[in-house]
Amino acid sequence: MNDIVISRRRIIREAQIYAGCVLAALLVNVYSIIRFMTEWKELFTTLHITLALACVFFVLVAMIRGVVFFGRLALRRKAG
Repeated sequence: MNDIVISRRRIIREAQIYAGCVLAALLVNVYSIIRFMTEWKELFTTLHITLALACVFFVLVAMIRGVVFFGRLALRRKAG
C-alpha cells in the first residue's frame, strides 16, 4: 500500500480557505442579525449552524476550484 503525503503548504492553504469560509459564514450571520434586528447573542447560540454553513461554503469553493482545475487541464491539452 502506498503512502499519501500531503505537504504542509497544501494543508495551510486549505486551512486558510476554510477560515475564509468561516469568516464569510459569520458575516452572513452578522448581516442577518442586523437585517432582522435580533439579539447579538445569536452570534454564539447559532455557532453550530454557522460552522455548518462554512462547510457548505467550503464544498462550493472546492467545486469551483475543481471546475477551474479541469478547465485549465482541458485547455492545456488542446493547446499542446
